[in-house]
Amino acid sequence: MADISASIQNRDAAGDSSGEAGPVEQTTMIEARNLDFYYGENQALFDISMVVPQRAVTALIGPSGCGKSTFLRTLNRMNDIVEGTRHTGEVLLENEDIYDSNVDVVELRKRVGMVFQKSTPFPKSIFDNVAYGPRIHGMRDRAQLAEIVEKSLIRSALWKEVKDRLKDSAMALSGGQQQRLCIARALATDPEVLLMDEPASALDPASTSRIEDLIFELKENYTIVIVTHNMQQAARVSDFTAFFYEGRLIERGDTEKLFTNPDEKQTQDYITGRFG
Repeated sequence: MADISASIQNRDAAGDSSGEAGPVEQTTMIEARNLDFYYGENQALFDISMVVPQRAVTALIGPSGCGKSTFLRTLNRMNDIVEGTRHTGEVLLENEDIYDSNVDVVELRKRVGMVFQKSTPFPKSIFDNVAYGPRIHGMRDRAQLAEIVEKSLIRSALWKEVKDRLKDSAMALSGGQQQRLCIARALATDPEVLLMDEPASALDPASTSRIEDLIFELKENYTIVIVTHNMQQAARVSDFTAFFYEGRLIERGDTEKLFTNPDEKQTQDYITGRFG
């Protein structure tokens, strides 16, 4: 608990301290309403209802297999690629149900980008990795692509390290650089939401710190939802935290309150290490 409290204090010191008790709930970007999700006959999520505020970081925590990654993937329909999945309930993006039959899934994933646990650069140049999304969406103008690539690499805090070797293979980058490249690739389609599934779990402490600093900067312009097993990380980077257990949302609220004075005993037991 002391480590978590220190993480919260460090986060608050790095941000704009206004003297308020916690972050103010902003405009809702995403809302799940009574969401149930199934892999075949196996129900993975049970009646999930929660909001994700705009331009804030929401962390999803809980033990392995609790449904947090499944929930994350429902937010841009990434679970659609798994055969036999189905859902009931709604997931709203700016008040529009993303599972409506009229929704263009390609356009949805342009608006709601994703960064995975393992960095997944394409076996292409650094430039072509970042330009991939815009090209898929029809961008062909080289000057415009170059501008998008530079802007995205700046936003992902990678530009200074790679600006003189954009033609080099992305596979030659370090693990931390590859993950920031994947973030740049996600940003290149100009999303409104960025989903991150344990983006730093495979990285060394220095690279993890860079990713966390980057998340803190990106929330000024993006809505971010991050899955993490690391509760200190959740305390450091997030404004709001949701605790999942056995496919159910146990508690969701302001990060500082949830970690220091949770409403539910299950939450208290998990963050103090009594189970999970």
